[in-house]
Amino acid sequence: MKIREAKTSDYNEIYNLVKTAFLTAQVSDGSEQDFVYELRKREGYIPSLELVMEEQNELVGHVMLTKQVIHGIDGISHGLLVAPLCVKKEYRNQKVGSRLMEEAMKRALQLGYTSLFLVGNPEYYHRFGFRSTRSYGIENRSEIPDEFVMAVELVENVLTKCGGYVVLE
Repeated sequence: MKIREAKTSDYNEIYNLVKTAFLTAQVSDGSEQDFVYELRKREGYIPSLELVMEEQNELVGHVMLTKQVIHGIDGISHGLLVAPLCVKKEYRNQKVGSRLMEEAMKRALQLGYTSLFLVGNPEYYHRFGFRSTRSYGIENRSEIPDEFVMAVELVENVLTKCGGYVVLE
């Protein structure tokens, strides 16, 4: 299995992968595949941070990171939103999601980003260091319950000094 940047020729396969993967996900609203399409149209889309895992020319996993605004006490800064991370059902529990997340975190840091945000299952994402944004002193201003709105620092103490709020959408 190999990780690579997504190509425009992958978009239809990614759409179907995300749709199918989230049919059996613990947390889903059924629109994740459309959210991927929407994120690509936004100004904060970073093509080099949309990754896929491929096994024998078949996509088995996908992750996407896009710019996330942080309204800090000293002004606006940017982190990255992880949305969505998914793995084809037959490939779950084989470290596909972990490998994608670790590679995405590494690439984000190489590009100078210092924090990641997401909405997801705390039991899964705690293994990567994610915790509630509130634990960093950052208010969640979305309608999503606080326990599911999480962040991780790629550079130590970058969020603890930030304060303010985020709106994940």
